[in-house]
Amino acid sequence: MEQNQNLTAWEKMQLDMIYDDFDEDLFWRRVDAKNIFNKFNQTTDEQVEERKELLKQLFGSIGENVYVEPTFKCEFGKNIYIGNDVYINFGAVFLDCSRITIGNNVLIGPNVGMYSANHSLDPEERAQGALIGGRITIGDKAWIAGDVKIMAGVTIGEGAVIGCGSVVTHDIPPRVVAAGNPCRVIRQITDEDKVGFVK
Repeated sequence: MEQNQNLTAWEKMQLDMIYDDFDEDLFWRRVDAKNIFNKFNQTTDEQVEERKELLKQLFGSIGENVYVEPTFKCEFGKNIYIGNDVYINFGAVFLDCSRITIGNNVLIGPNVGMYSANHSLDPEERAQGALIGGRITIGDKAWIAGDVKIMAGVTIGEGAVIGCGSVVTHDIPPRVVAAGNPCRVIRQITDEDKVGFVK
């Protein structure tokens, strides 16, 4: 226990331990992230290299062929890890007080929120800044449609489709269509869903 007390709030965050959300170091890390994403959000489509450089500064890691539409907002940025060939549409808000991992070939619709924060339910603890994160993982080839909200601790399986406006509070298995509030599996994705597209 004493060893845990010697950890910084940031170090506790990385270990998904409860930490002080009002910690001064975390405040300045948020300021750094805001400075970067505010600059990003003021760029134009013609500023391809500037956008790439800003996203590299913002995220923990970012793959190739990642396209993020302004406006994009996050909490720290450094806890976001993005694979290759990912599209993130307008208005995304990622609260990355725990790790958010997005796989390859993922489509994310407009106004999607990923909220890895869990404030303490106890009001006195919450008032003091008690928070524990829960990791969010989006599998390869998933499609997260518009206005979806994904809660802390959720994993979306490979190839899954999450319907518009869903609130995802539990894990979703691979290769299913799921939707609703709370989000639930509607059916499997099968070969019958192919439309004959060939590139």
